[in-house]
Amino acid sequence: MAAIKDLAQRSTPFLAYLEAWYMSLPQVDLATIVGNTPERVALCSIDMINGFCKEGPLAGPRVGALIEPVVHLFRRAYDLGVRTFVLTQDTHDPATPEFAAYPPHCLAGTAESQTIRELAELPFADQIVVIEKNSLSSHLGTRFGPWLAEHPQLDTFVLVGDCTDLCVYSAAMHLRLEANALNLKRRVIVAANAVDTFDTPVEVARNLGIYAHDGDLHHVLFLHHMAQNGVEVMNIA
Repeated sequence: MAAIKDLAQRSTPFLAYLEAWYMSLPQVDLATIVGNTPERVALCSIDMINGFCKEGPLAGPRVGALIEPVVHLFRRAYDLGVRTFVLTQDTHDPATPEFAAYPPHCLAGTAESQTIRELAELPFADQIVVIEKNSLSSHLGTRFGPWLAEHPQLDTFVLVGDCTDLCVYSAAMHLRLEANALNLKRRVIVAANAVDTFDTPVEVARNLGIYAHDGDLHHVLFLHHMAQNGVEVMNIA
């Protein structure tokens, strides 16, 4: 493998391009996406649960700040006639190998694994489908795939939640790649203003002996990567 040297310096033009790309993302009214066929639209929230938004070792203010825009889009979608709402959320078995990479979090049966109150208490919460997952993937080892097969009318998926570069990325890319592989006409949309990821500064990571994670860079870089692979990335009002 060729050595990578002076990465920061050589990446400066790309980082400037990436920032400009992100700042120029289109602003789209959800009504434009829903159109006259709300029955074909699904609003999918990824991991908007207490363990990432409010309490526990992986909760943080960046993800907590998503509550307001996510709930706004749920209410707006319902007002526009959308009736398909899906929450995929960590509900971990204590034995999951994922805990070798991340501290134990969102264990099944604990408050951390529960849907945030702001979504659970929506007037139409009884119409929301909750899909438990034991990994970053909303699809692997879950009932999301069979549920999708039972709803072939859906061809537009709007994704919100966390984390941009982990669970949101996994869900969006699976939906996109599945459609590509099966020649399905499907829109996969990520609301850039209603997704985010966590931040672990370099100095903090060094002190704790863990991996650093630049939240801003990972957020924008993975949005760009999804867009580069056919996922529609936009700000949605």
